[in-house]
Amino acid sequence: MKENILKDKSFLFAVRIVNLYKFLKKQHGEYIISQQLIRCGTSVGAIVREAEHAESLKDFIHKLSIGLKEANESKYWLDLLFATEFITKKMFESLNIDCEELLKLLTASVKTSKLKIK
Repeated sequence: MKENILKDKSFLFAVRIVNLYKFLKKQHGEYIISQQLIRCGTSVGAIVREAEHAESLKDFIHKLSIGLKEANESKYWLDLLFATEFITKKMFESLNIDCEELLKLLTASVKTSKLKIK
């Protein structure tokens, strides 16, 4: 079976986001930002899975574009958590690398798919 890097990385990112959510609740009693982050951070992988069974190439592009927006929102919440000292620099850098990688993969997938339509 063909390896799907985007699928695997988006799932692992979601796992890391869930673990961060648990940490933020337990260590800081933080619920508002962490709930925003868990919503968008876990939805990236769900959207990638949904895109696997898109009805058309346009539907596939649309779904991945939504995933791109969710990944970008995740980056915002990670930036905010770091800026407000809820997470350490080490935690931020590690998660941010994963998020940036997802953004690049999603962007490349959308661009490549759009070229197929033309």
